[in-house]
Parts: sequence; structure tokens; C-alpha cells
Amino acid sequence: MGYQHILVSAEEKIGILRMNRPNVLNALNQVSMEEIVHALEAFDADDSISCIVLTGSEKAWAAGADITEMADATAIEMLYRDQFAQWERIKRIHKPIIGAVSGYALGGGCELAMLCDILIASETAKFGQPEIRVGVIPGAGGTQRLTRIVGKSRAMEMVLTGEMMSADEAYQRGLVSKVVPVEVVVDEAVALARRIASQPPLAVRLAKESVLKAYETSLSEGLEFERKNFYLLFASEDQKEGMQAFKEKRDPRWQGK
Repeated sequence: MGYQHILVSAEEKIGILRMNRPNVLNALNQVSMEEIVHALEAFDADDSISCIVLTGSEKAWAAGADITEMADATAIEMLYRDQFAQWERIKRIHKPIIGAVSGYALGGGCELAMLCDILIASETAKFGQPEIRVGVIPGAGGTQRLTRIVGKSRAMEMVLTGEMMSADEAYQRGLVSKVVPVEVVVDEAVALARRIASQPPLAVRLAKESVLKAYETSLSEGLEFERKNFYLLFASEDQKEGMQAFKEKRDPRWQGK
């Protein structure tokens, strides 16, 4: 598939997807979202790829949804457009997605960032849900995921005022795992992706599912889900190899089986 609004590449076991609509600060329209989802699904289906890095430009990760695409739409048109079906497909990606965020991550851009499994931010990153300023509210998970991550009071303040959060505050509140200089943010994300790609693929997949379950269920349900995934991995060749390698004091050779 030829892409208009994204650039894709791969190095070793890492798939890299860069949003590329510089004239509109990587604003997300229907075409660019479909391309992002298609590329993520292609990486997910590619056995040579173990981890995915998603990034934008130094100036903007993604500065929101493309307002021109929806400004004149009716409620019924928005209902039938079902644009958030694309976002649900991102939730079904099995391989870890690491977001490398610089510049503006606003509105849909912030929501897309929160769909990533790990976020590395540059010092220039700014996160926000400014939909209130154009007469609507977040629609791709902003009110839900942001509240779960940073807490009710701060999320409410950001959603009701449209104010942005700095990279440093995002780190302090657990929205991102690291803040680095802008010139190395993608390199840091790729380095982390390589570390993850060196782990057993089946265990990585089930570990990702288990951590995500913590956001969506009660503690008792999450513990049950975790325990079943733990037991399931004892049916894998990688579990046998990993524990045998530990006993023999050698590096394991993962097969993804």
C-alpha cells in the first residue's frame, strides 16, 4: 500500500511509523488514521517485526483531529462515519507500540499517544485535550484514559479548560516513562524497542495484554487474567528454553513458540 501521510521503515526487528503531514502539524484526518492503522496492522502481522515505534516530527506529534473534515458534519453523519472504529483496531495490536513524542500532542494526538504502550517524550512535548475550545469534548478516549493516568482533578482541569501539560509534568504524573532531549527521542524509543524485541515474543504479548487489563477491570479480574496467562506460557517452547538457559547459565534462544 502506498501511503500519503505516513512514512514507514524497519530496522532489525523494529517497525518505525512516522506521521508526515507537516503543513497541518500532523493533524489526524480519516485518510491518515486509516494509513496509521493499516501500517500498524501490517507490522503486527509481520513475523520479522517484534516491536513498533510511532512518532511524528520535532514540531508536532499530532496537533489534533482535522477540524476542517468535521466542522460541517451533522450528528447523524458523524454516527454513520464511525471514525472511532479505526481507534478500536489499534487496541487490538498485539506487539508493543512505543510512542516517541515531540511538540504538540493535542486532542486526537493526545488520545493516539495514550493508545501507545510506552511513551518517550522530548523536552518540547506538550499534551492536551483542547476540544472544549471548539465546542465539543474528546471522543477517542481522552476523558477516560487521561483520567485513569493523571487523576480526576487534573484531567478535569485539562478537559474543561483545554490547557496543555508539559513533558516534565507528564513524566511526574506517569503519562510518559522518560523525558529526553528532542534530538534523541526517536533513538531512545528505538533503543527501548530493541530491548523489548530481545525478549520472548509470546511472553511479551501476554505481558502487554495483562498490563492493559489492569486499566479495564477490577483487581480480582485482572489477577485472574494474569494468572491464566502465566500458566499458558508453560505450554510454550520459549518457557522451557528460558528456564533451561537460566539453569545452564547461558543466553536463551527464543523461537516465539
